Amino acid sequence: MSFDLEKPVDKQYPTEHITEEMVLKAARSLTGDILQVPPVFSAIKINGKRAYNYARKDQEVEIAARAVSIPEFEITRVALPDVDFRIVCSKGTYIRSVARDLGKALESGAHLTALCRTRVGPYKLQDAYEVEQLKELIHLQFKEENPAGNS
Repeated sequence: MSFDLEKPVDKQYPTEHITEEMVLKAARSLTGDILQVPPVFSAIKINGKRAYNYARKDQEVEIAARAVSIPEFEITRVALPDVDFRIVCSKGTYIRSVARDLGKALESGAHLTALCRTRVGPYKLQDAYEVEQLKELIHLQFKEENPAGNS
């Protein structure tokens, strides 16, 4: 189970019982310092091999829960069965596992359909260059270093 759409959906779960208040309560239950079990399709090492190597061969492995911190878990849209959220989390947090755990807390199932990292450490998406901007900067830098066009 990858908990995202990289693998086909393997099971359907009921969602008719879920309310927006339940979603908000479930998000609160996953906020703070929690224990999280990473997905089997992860880079975590088990006996010297990456977990995804076992998963790709349909070999079952047990991955121990790990302590992670989710200081902010904001539900930004509820249009059941879809729920959008914004999270601030510690290094090592698997957002695919957060989606799975949110589904469990709602007595249903869930998987991640989209992910956009807006910040990693001090680096923010809003400060990132578009590819075309980066190409132009590289071109300008090359021209400054090689004014005659010599390589």
